[in-house]
Amino acid sequence: MPDKQTNRPQLTTDSRLMPGLIRINRAYTEVLADAGTLTESEKTAVLDAMQQIEKDSELMPDALDKRLSELAKTGADKLIITRSRNEQLAAALRLWVIEQVDKLTNLLAGLQRAVIEQAEGHVATLMPGYLNARPVQAVSCAHWLLSYFWMLARDQERLSSVIGRASSSPLGSGLLAGIGSRIDRHDLAHRLDFGGQSENSIDSVSDLDFGAEFLFAATLISAHLNRLADDLLLFNHPALGFVTLDPEHTGGSPISRLDPSSETVEQINGRSGQLLGKMTGFLAAFRTLPSTFTAETPDSRAAIFDASDLLTLMIETLEGAVGTLTIHPDRMWDALNENVLASDLVEYLVSRGETYDKASTAIEKLLGKAETTGKPIAETELATLQKESNFFDADVFGYLDHSRSAAQRATIGGTAPAAIRTQIRQAMNWLVEAGLE
Repeated sequence: MPDKQTNRPQLTTDSRLMPGLIRINRAYTEVLADAGTLTESEKTAVLDAMQQIEKDSELMPDALDKRLSELAKTGADKLIITRSRNEQLAAALRLWVIEQVDKLTNLLAGLQRAVIEQAEGHVATLMPGYLNARPVQAVSCAHWLLSYFWMLARDQERLSSVIGRASSSPLGSGLLAGIGSRIDRHDLAHRLDFGGQSENSIDSVSDLDFGAEFLFAATLISAHLNRLADDLLLFNHPALGFVTLDPEHTGGSPISRLDPSSETVEQINGRSGQLLGKMTGFLAAFRTLPSTFTAETPDSRAAIFDASDLLTLMIETLEGAVGTLTIHPDRMWDALNENVLASDLVEYLVSRGETYDKASTAIEKLLGKAETTGKPIAETELATLQKESNFFDADVFGYLDHSRSAAQRATIGGTAPAAIRTQIRQAMNWLVEAGLE
């Protein structure tokens, strides 16, 4: 059955854990053989059995032990009695989350690269910068785009931190009290590329903190993606026309209307809401779980699986939308007006000795008159300006320039062209240092 949320074939919840469970059982077999619990022939039989099981795409985790016993007899029984379902599921979920973080990290890097590529071509393109839905300053289009690069960079760092805590092996914890076999837990963790092993068996089989952290990171990423999608849809609207989205990534193309699996930018908001619901539901259930009961909560694992699916769809959709985006500099420039220069004019008066309150009042009155009369401040006589403030001088007309306004904001992180070019280099270096170039 297809999943109505993702339009993709739905996997049985824990079937995604099978590759991890197979890796775990192979590693356990090797370690048990090293400890003398399994004979060489029993080890070979179990490993051969795991190879056969790996080829069975329909085998579910619940049937793993039964099938293993059928194929490997005594060796399988020794393995089964040593490790528990609890620790296996806990370890397999950790392996799966680590794998997904790696995948999502690379997908986010693709979106970040698309942002940089668009920004490189629009360093000098000016547009209104909005505060509370009002245009208040002139900014570089590249500056707006790059704001999302740095949001995603923080998201990348949060995802990376999830790996650190997910990479603690619970294997060797048994049902909840540890195991009697004298195995080397450190070796077992190392064989599966875990960073170490847990220190308490009860905590080990109870711990789903890494799952909560993954869900939080995914939900915050989705919030950032939602904001980007909203910006794109707003700027794509004919009333503004700052950008044009490729119809393939909106509901406007024949393909997107006919293909139910086609994802669009308009769907991002709903996907983000679904992900928020997954995280909320997970935490609501997790806080009431009895200790060591986490293996019996497939719904909690399903929330983690679904979160990765939803986030993947969102990132892929926006990478395509940003990569094929057409930006219209003329429409952006035409949207700039003198209201966008209000803060520059206030700064002008204050720098000449006017108080901030009086400067703000004077500029507000002048902008109001300009809107009423249709005569911009740039065409207003100096004497008229000086009626509102004696601190106006003839050089004020040089401040009524949007390019000058943007160019003067040259501090680190500012919207001046030089600052933007520096920021682009920093963004590229960030990707290189993160190993994502």
